[in-house]
Amino acid sequence: MNGKRVCVVGMGVMGSGIVQVCAQAGYDVSVVSRSEESLKRGLEKIKKDVSRFVKKGHIKQEEADGIVNAITANATTSLEEGAKGADFVIEAVYENMELKQAVFRELDRICPEHAILGSNTSTFPITALAAVTERPDKVIGVHFMNPVPLMKGVEVIKALMTSEDTISKTLEFVHSLGKETVTVKDSPGFVTSRMMCLILNEAVKMRENELASIEDIDKILRLSFNWPLGPFQLLDLIGIDIVTAVLNTIYNETGWERFKPAVLMTQMVRAGRTGRKAGRGFYEYE
Repeated sequence: MNGKRVCVVGMGVMGSGIVQVCAQAGYDVSVVSRSEESLKRGLEKIKKDVSRFVKKGHIKQEEADGIVNAITANATTSLEEGAKGADFVIEAVYENMELKQAVFRELDRICPEHAILGSNTSTFPITALAAVTERPDKVIGVHFMNPVPLMKGVEVIKALMTSEDTISKTLEFVHSLGKETVTVKDSPGFVTSRMMCLILNEAVKMRENELASIEDIDKILRLSFNWPLGPFQLLDLIGIDIVTAVLNTIYNETGWERFKPAVLMTQMVRAGRTGRKAGRGFYEYE
């Protein structure tokens, strides 16, 4: 990739992880978030995650301090300030199409002509984001997995107008982060979200039908498939509201009944039991 300036828009769980891996790979990375409070939360998370790398002996304390200080120095609530000189932008804001399109309109106005505009969306068609810009050939999906610092796979999504040059530069960039890629066509949910959300939805339906307890469904799938987490543990980690939203998006786009969210999942969201971030989901958390 030409240039070393990366901008990440969004400082949630995914955004903070993407910022961290970019900084660890030596990129000059800026981060933009909607508020000082969300920036503070994201920076605290990065400090904790980087400290784990130090404890495990993967990096030295001086390197960890340098990474955190560099990110802190380039953290802002101004999209104009954060993105104005970027060579590569990764949008990682909340999964809301109108919000994402608004961000892409602004990025198209702010960023240099050569800049590639990527989205970490797990759900929405990249073509719909590219359509609001004057550079659809430079818009691409870059879907990282959670937790970003640990997970190797990245789904690269080619929109209808994405150029081969953009794909090539994106692959080069993602590989430089120490990740492995698979390139897929633009489609609701792509490969990873479509597959995983289907499994998670089926697990909730099994519980609705009282096939087994939540704990036992998690246990048998961990033991049988060598998963580190069972489906209900994973739902709580990702966010039950997020999985429900992904399922609804795929269902509304395709009409495929198998993606209609389980009733229990929808009820959990209505009750505010959205997972770890809420302190309660299918399990209770401190």
